[in-house]
Amino acid sequence: MQFYYGEKMPLRILDEGEFWKMQEAEHTQVIRALVPNLEPVFVQALQAWEQAFSQTHALFIRYIEIVVGAGYHISPMIYNQMMQLVYFALQQSQQFVQFLNQLAAESTALKSNPTAITVLNHIRRESEYFIGVAEALLQKSRQAI
Repeated sequence: MQFYYGEKMPLRILDEGEFWKMQEAEHTQVIRALVPNLEPVFVQALQAWEQAFSQTHALFIRYIEIVVGAGYHISPMIYNQMMQLVYFALQQSQQFVQFLNQLAAESTALKSNPTAITVLNHIRRESEYFIGVAEALLQKSRQAI
């Protein structure tokens, strides 16, 4: 992600989070669809992850509406809340990657599905990409203070 958006940078930050949380929610569906015989404990966990990502996605949308409604001029308090949301989203993605590692290690159904293993590895890399973007955003915001 580039950092040259000027006064629209807060909106760009929110767009990134909104996009990746929608992606991660969809990824939970992809895994369930690719592994129809997935163990119930993992199906339930993926459903819970989907719900959690959808809730975080909704928070990003709410902040996008706030920023746009404010004409891109936001208070320091709102900016700090946005950065807290980015930090939360980062932690959420880190925990999801840990879950994906557990799924890969423990699911017999997944281990017997080479396509699903390839897709899972791709999904993990995408979440890791978001983690890197979020870390860069947070670092950049700390430097701006």
